[in-house]
Amino acid sequence: QVQLVESGGGLVQAGGSLRLSCAAASGIRFNIYVMNWYRQAPGRQRDLVASITSGGSTYYADSVKGRFTISRGNSENTVYLQMNSLKPEDTGVYYCYANLGYDLWGQGTQVTVSS
Repeated sequence: QVQLVESGGGLVQAGGSLRLSCAAASGIRFNIYVMNWYRQAPGRQRDLVASITSGGSTYYADSVKGRFTISRGNSENTVYLQMNSLKPEDTGVYYCYANLGYDLWGQGTQVTVSS
């Protein structure tokens, strides 16, 4: 069974940084799929934060442009989200997502930014 595992969340003060990681428990090659990071704040819907295509093109929500960077790791099964200059409004559960012909979601990792 293919699984996505996120890590790197935690509590950080405003202005701080975190790096989230997403890895496949199996050896699937992330590089051939669009990889995505979603965020769900308390009481809000789950929204797309960043994505990266197989060709390396990236997308960022307006709220995180210039602060977040999505990238692929050296291993084909890893994706990262570097989050800098964090703001309280960045607080939420961050999910790694890919469509492999079916929806594949990670378990989510909590990010809390205090002011």
